[in-house]
Amino acid sequence: MSERIEDVARFYATLRRLEEGIGGTRRLSRCDGRAGWPGRGVCFFFEGGEGRTGSGAGPRVVRVGVRVGTQALRSGSRASLWNRLRNHRGGAKTGGGNHRGSIFRLLVGAALATREPGLGIDTWGCRSPVPREVRAREAALERRVSDAIGKMPLLWLGIDDRPGPKSLCGCIERNAIALLSHYDGRTGIDPPSEGWLGRHCPHEKVRRSGLWNQRHVDDEYDPNFLPAFEGLISEWIDGEGAS
Repeated sequence: MSERIEDVARFYATLRRLEEGIGGTRRLSRCDGRAGWPGRGVCFFFEGGEGRTGSGAGPRVVRVGVRVGTQALRSGSRASLWNRLRNHRGGAKTGGGNHRGSIFRLLVGAALATREPGLGIDTWGCRSPVPREVRAREAALERRVSDAIGKMPLLWLGIDDRPGPKSLCGCIERNAIALLSHYDGRTGIDPPSEGWLGRHCPHEKVRRSGLWNQRHVDDEYDPNFLPAFEGLISEWIDGEGAS
């Protein structure tokens, strides 16, 4: 356990360097497509009221993700992290969104509907296409999801490598989730607060991991990802990506 605590603390120390290098976190609701987002990379989300209690002080990561696949490598493609972040955020003007294009939105909406049954609707999570009248009935919950996710600060790290089983992007995402996960009670480090919205999520991997993630929460992490993570952040903040 002591080694894991040290690795979690090292992970957050590395994130602090990223935060300093890119000029701080940004709240998703205030982000737009003009920030020079990279084509591929990993984002780390935080949430109000969720702090570290075992590995040090400061906010704890509640979701790791948002990487773009092979479409970002095609000549002339505009695919970027921002395209995925925009799907998570929803419409800036309307406050709406489409949870069918974002598993993050689906999970947060399911948790909100469980905590507040009046928001629930039985079509939430049903596959597309759905009639316009169904989307209209879901609109109130979509707006609540946009509000919840939009308040979340985030950090991002550009990783411009080719998608695949051995990609650095996937390695960082997978191991960061596995390191921070509380699934199966593997660690008592930085548990979610009693009031964390994710405790109401009907998807058990969210509840048991303390993260808005489902993939990799039951994986074992490889400590060797940490030096790679540190090196990537050094390259990112020293290069054009953080300009």
